[in-house]
Formats: sequence, C-alpha cells, structure tokens
Amino acid sequence: MAFTGPPKGCGSSIGSIYYNLCDLTAAWGVAVEAVAAAGAVTSFVLFVILMACLPLVTDEKRKATVALQAGVLVFTLGLFGLAFAFVVGRYSASCAARRFLFGVLFAGCLACLLMHGLWLVLLQRRGRGPRSWTLCLGALALWLVEVIVNTEWLLITGVRNPPAARDASEPSCGFDNRDFVMALIYVMVLLLGAVLTAVPSLTHKGRRWRRDGAFVLVTGLLTAAIWAAWIAMYVGGNRAVGDDGWDDPTLAVAVVSNAWVFLLLYAVPEICLLTQRDADLDPPHDGDHIYPPRSLAYDNVRKEPEPAHQTVYLENKAFTMEEPPTEPSKPVSPYAAYNGQLRSCVYQPTELALIAKGLTKMDQDAMMRRASTSSLNTVGSGGGSLHRLVGSLAS
Repeated sequence: MAFTGPPKGCGSSIGSIYYNLCDLTAAWGVAVEAVAAAGAVTSFVLFVILMACLPLVTDEKRKATVALQAGVLVFTLGLFGLAFAFVVGRYSASCAARRFLFGVLFAGCLACLLMHGLWLVLLQRRGRGPRSWTLCLGALALWLVEVIVNTEWLLITGVRNPPAARDASEPSCGFDNRDFVMALIYVMVLLLGAVLTAVPSLTHKGRRWRRDGAFVLVTGLLTAAIWAAWIAMYVGGNRAVGDDGWDDPTLAVAVVSNAWVFLLLYAVPEICLLTQRDADLDPPHDGDHIYPPRSLAYDNVRKEPEPAHQTVYLENKAFTMEEPPTEPSKPVSPYAAYNGQLRSCVYQPTELALIAKGLTKMDQDAMMRRASTSSLNTVGSGGGSLHRLVGSLAS
C-alpha cells in the first residue's frame, strides 16, 4: 500500500490517531473540537461566576442548591473534555476513558438533577427542603454507584476475554456496542428519576420553584431524546446504513450536545435566578425573617400602669391645665384630694413652666377657678349644717 501522507490540515509530525483533530476533509472532528473547547471555557466561567455570587445569595432555600449546580458544572466540564477521547483514534487510553468516564460523568450530572427535583418535592410537601450537605451526600451516593458499576464492568470485560481473542495490541477497545449500552442502564435509571421527580414541582404554589422544576424537567426530557437518538444510531443505525465508521462521531456529537443542554437549560437559568428575591411571589415562612419589622414591634407595645405603692402624690385638681369645668351641682372643697403628703411632693407649676406651655397669667386666672364662700352662699344661704361644714374645714 502506498503511503498517502497526512490529510489536509495536519502536519507530518502529527500522529495518525490525532488526524480527526486537524483533518479539514473530515469536518465533524474540527467542529466537535471547536464546540467542545467553547463549552469547556463557558463551564469554567460559569463556575467562577457561581462562586462569586454565593456571598450575595439572600434566600437560604435557594442557597441549598448551589452545591448541586456547582456539581453539574464540574461534570459538564468533564463531558466537554471527554469529547476529545471520541475524536482521537482508538488506542488503549482513549478506549478505557470512553468506557469508564462516559457513564460516570453523565451519572454525576443526572444525580445532581435528581437530588434537585427531590428537594423541590420535599419543599412542596413539608415547607422546607433538606440542607445543602444532605443534598451533597445524596448526589455523591448516587454517583458512587455508577463508579462501582463501571469499574466492575471494565475489570470483568478486560479479564474475562484474553487479549488474543481480540486485538492484542489494543485490548481495551475490543468491546461490543451493545455491551457499552448495557453498562449504562443505571445512568438511564437516574435520568428517569430526574424526570419523574421534576413533574410534581410544576404544581408548586411558588412560581420561582415551578420554574426550577421546569428547568430540571426540560433538561431531563431533552437528555432522554438525545440518548434515544444516539443509542438507536450506535446499536443498529450505523450498521443499517452500511457505515460502521460513524460510531465515534455519533458518541462525540451526543456528548457535546448533551453537555450544552446541561449548561443552557439548567446551569445558566439557575445562576441567573440565584440572586433574585421573589418575596412577593412566595410568602415567607417563620424561619425566613430573624427580626420582625420595627414598626410593628414598637407600635403595639402598651405601657403597663404603675403599681399603687409607687405613686408619690395625687394630682391636685386645683392646678389642672384643662378647660374650666362647669359649675358643680353641689359644693366641693378644693382640698378634698389632699392625702396628707408633704407639700414638697405636690406638683405646683411655676410661672416659668406656665410660660413654657404658652400660657399667660391671665389665662391661668381664667382657667383655674378657686373656691369661695360666695359660691357656697348662693347654693343654700339658710342651711346651718352647710355653714358648720365650711367652718370645720376652715379651722
């Protein structure tokens, strides 16, 4: 066979396994590489923005889901990096990365979506969702199951069949397409759980939580559609059209497109709503406000009356600052309220106090009516008992 040389766009020093990264005649490799690189940069920038917005989050409920969003960004960044393993040619390292990281990275993203949907369900039923560390432990437990499954599958398939039965030089690449799909059954279960847990949150009383449920649901549905498409092409579609060489491009396009779905339909909307406060859409619960409003706390306070034993003196009605009362029907002594207290304890307004109140001496004389014997005589001049009462009071 004649040596054809490197394809157009690749130099002579580039290995043959990297031709898809620079071959201009095979446009799929260059396109996937460019889109994956842009996605990796976007994921890193969004992760930095998420960490920068964390101190600005005022809603304690929404702050509990920040760890899940950070996990989605980390695993999505890994998916964009995994796309290069499908663009380059098959060799032991790239095949092992495909078999192990494909399910592990997707399981990480779907586990975070599943825990977010479960958190929304518990928030709707109990009024409060689990704490952030509880969500992290749940997502970690779900993710570790797929790690164990892929590790066992990789070890069993590598040890069970000797390298002589396959390509001895590349033992990790000798696996059937159906085996690859069957190893991802647990990931499909996580995808189904993420979709089902997001459905009840669409009836939440708060609009902001309904939006969160819609983001999780739409992301899960589009992910399911992408998986259905690439599984159909990878298992039998490419063989039906008579081109087995499209297996790697099919997986590469599926990884990149699904990673962008995680970014655009889940991570970006959640980051945009992270610092938004919708207090008028969802009434706050008892634990949302630590301090009650100041106006309500002090306007309703009623001053309790002082005990009777703390009263120093009684008010002398002869020096009240009110309008002059009407003429009493029966004579009342101006000293009826005297209780035997010392004179120093009785309040007696001075001239300076009256001037400060805006009163003049003339107003004082007009307002304070003094008792006289003439008023007593007008009531009953012939009452001897009344004269004796006045005489006793005078003495």
